[in-house]
Amino acid sequence: MTTPAEIHFKSVDLDAVARAPGKIVVFVDHDGKLDAGARKVNTLTRKALARFVDSTGFEKMAAGDLSSIAYPTGLVAEAVCVIKLGRRPSSQDARKAGAQLAKAQGGKDLLILGGTIARADEIALGLALRGYDFDAHKTAAAKPKGKIAFMVSKPEEVAKSAAPMAAIAEGVFFTRDLTNEPANVLTTDDFAARLAAMQDLGLDVEILEEEELAKLGMRTLLSVGQGSASPSKVVVMKWNGGGDEAPFALVGKGVVFDTGGISLKPADGMEDMTMDMGGAGVVSGVMRALALRKAKANVVGLVGLVENMPSGTATRPGDVIKSMKGDTIEVINTDAEGRLVLADVLWYAQERFKPVGMINLATLTGAMIIALGHENAGVFSNSDALSAAFVKAAKTEGEGAWRMPMGPAYDDLLKSRIADMKNTGGRPAGSITAAQFLQRFVKDDVPWAHLDIAGTASAKKETALAPAGATGWGVMALNRFIADNYES
Repeated sequence: MTTPAEIHFKSVDLDAVARAPGKIVVFVDHDGKLDAGARKVNTLTRKALARFVDSTGFEKMAAGDLSSIAYPTGLVAEAVCVIKLGRRPSSQDARKAGAQLAKAQGGKDLLILGGTIARADEIALGLALRGYDFDAHKTAAAKPKGKIAFMVSKPEEVAKSAAPMAAIAEGVFFTRDLTNEPANVLTTDDFAARLAAMQDLGLDVEILEEEELAKLGMRTLLSVGQGSASPSKVVVMKWNGGGDEAPFALVGKGVVFDTGGISLKPADGMEDMTMDMGGAGVVSGVMRALALRKAKANVVGLVGLVENMPSGTATRPGDVIKSMKGDTIEVINTDAEGRLVLADVLWYAQERFKPVGMINLATLTGAMIIALGHENAGVFSNSDALSAAFVKAAKTEGEGAWRMPMGPAYDDLLKSRIADMKNTGGRPAGSITAAQFLQRFVKDDVPWAHLDIAGTASAKKETALAPAGATGWGVMALNRFIADNYES
């Protein structure tokens, strides 16, 4: 998998500045005051740094912005990167600064003169996250990766606080890799194998194959994949880092490719449907992060892995299928398949694990993009407390999330003439009726939230902490949510 850059925290050694190759990084407060590292650079460059800080260019910079002084006199380095940042920045400004560094690095060595700046660990996280590059299928020589040395006054303390953030970054990278992979590589078999390999991290991983799924009665999940040559699976990942308490459950939709089935999607843009396993990707990344940082909580992650293809064995519009719960569903549109996968996995998670709460994630509806664009995921929930806790965690991590309405009136749109319900209520309130459908497979006493990440799982252009493509949205928010609410 793609791995985050190694960032080495070292004691401050200003004598090393003059001979350091690559790029040197200094932080300058909004008032233009230079710290010890910046003063050293200023002296070596014959006050070039001070002249820049006194310019209108520096004045116009916002917190976390970066400007470069190219080929400075008096240094071996080819550039001095100047970041405007207060000595005690917010987490988001610190991460922004790190992300700007990743963009400016260009494969060169970085010597970061942090000194006593606060949130050096957050700067490192932003640098790691924005340094992601998915090049697994490019035949050109790998791009050079420079070394990163971060000089701070207390390197041991910073390294200790940065360690769990490095685990989170690896979880985000794992999610991005899964979501970016083409469907001929990330088959259901390959996906399951990558998750099974996480047993080396201490996760208990179990793969349920089609025969066992049939015995369990997961007919709606199996109906989605029955037109594909790839076998459908459910993968269960357990992290037992807490006590004897029941786990919190995370459930992800893992449609490795979605043609729409018999209700075939338009050809234009169908290549993007490799990301329709984004919900399962996030669950997998969260479980990896929890294991890497040895989270003191019990969490179970379940993902339903299927491929939705048209063929002579595919489910047809008008078919009626019985869920694991026992409800019958009239399939109106085979492109509303994700909810059929989740329905069975949600029910199975509750029956087997009796979770204290449950969150599912899915790239479920295009209507979610119409409603909230690419800035926020939709949050649907039967619990004010659970939804508020998650939205708070997402806000803390800078990941957009917005609670959406639910209500019995929307259930009328799911009424079927011949079955207990239809799998889609049509275009009106499409994201809400999808959530209403899922809620029918959640027991009344289980706090639950559904996150529709159709607009946030992948982006056509770069975001603050990710290049174009898979974002890894949700790994940081869910990790924070578990840490704040369920760790002992």
